[in-house]
Amino acid sequence: MLEPTTPERQDYPMPEPDDTPNNSAGDARSDIQVDDWIDQAAPAWSRPYLRLARLDRPIGTWLLLIPCWWGLALATVSVVGPDPWDSLFYAVLFAIGSLVMRGAGCTWNDILDRDFDAKVARTATRPLPSGAVTLRGAYVFLGLQLLAGLAILSFFNTFIILLAIASLVLVAVYPLMKRITYWPQAFLGLTFNWGALVGWAAVTGGLALPAWIMFAIIFFWTPPHFWALSLRYRRDYRAAGVPMLPVVAGEPATTDQILVYSIVVAGVSLLLAPVAPMGWVYLGAAVLLGAVLIYGAVRLRQEPGKAMRYFGYTNVYLAGVFVAMAVDRLVL
Repeated sequence: MLEPTTPERQDYPMPEPDDTPNNSAGDARSDIQVDDWIDQAAPAWSRPYLRLARLDRPIGTWLLLIPCWWGLALATVSVVGPDPWDSLFYAVLFAIGSLVMRGAGCTWNDILDRDFDAKVARTATRPLPSGAVTLRGAYVFLGLQLLAGLAILSFFNTFIILLAIASLVLVAVYPLMKRITYWPQAFLGLTFNWGALVGWAAVTGGLALPAWIMFAIIFFWTPPHFWALSLRYRRDYRAAGVPMLPVVAGEPATTDQILVYSIVVAGVSLLLAPVAPMGWVYLGAAVLLGAVLIYGAVRLRQEPGKAMRYFGYTNVYLAGVFVAMAVDRLVL
């Protein structure tokens, strides 16, 4: 694994997170929760696998799902006469598929990162490094999730199937990016948001300029979103020897990048209106939500320790733009 080559800068003090879960293993920094719905409702044998798939933390599923719904909503607005029941059916399939494939991606990530995770208090209690799941068991579980994803794809045409399968290359390679580059979030922008193209193609049968502009919006949205999360866990990445940007740069340098990307996202969002039949609802929402995103980045630059607050702003942006697209469809 590559070691950072730039001089290590000041490790700015980071406050303890204010949303620390009720952890196990006696370690306040562990990200494994206890006494949650998994402990209360799931059979004991299944609990490590449910946590391996991150079913106790649904935010990742939403971040994978909403780009799919973006593509579906924009295509439904843009194409004359799509059957709304088809769109609803696709929306349900995307929801199930996002849940399954997010779990598969987390399983694969933990398989590759098991040695690094064992070095960090926050991740050492995860199923693989703790021994709750064996490596063979993780591979079997991964295979079952991929088969479930393939079953969901069988409802789509050949183009959609090939487009979705192409994303598996990105999923497979992404965990390796943080070993060789300071910018894995840029690669994550391709991986997490591929569903936007799949959502568009599910309605239209192909890809077009509005789909690519939409993909560009959420591609540029991803780096600042996950940089903010990386700021929170910068010490953990350093302990594991992972050369990510927040490891080798101080918060001022990193938050400058986040501010620039937020401005880019806000600007690119407006490009959808001229190339798709988007009305005043979307235009107004794009301006308002873009301003919220930039405001969050400015606050983060002033208070680098509030990274999770900016993370919340970006979630509002992503969900808000989807709602604006859906409402635009109703009022046009």
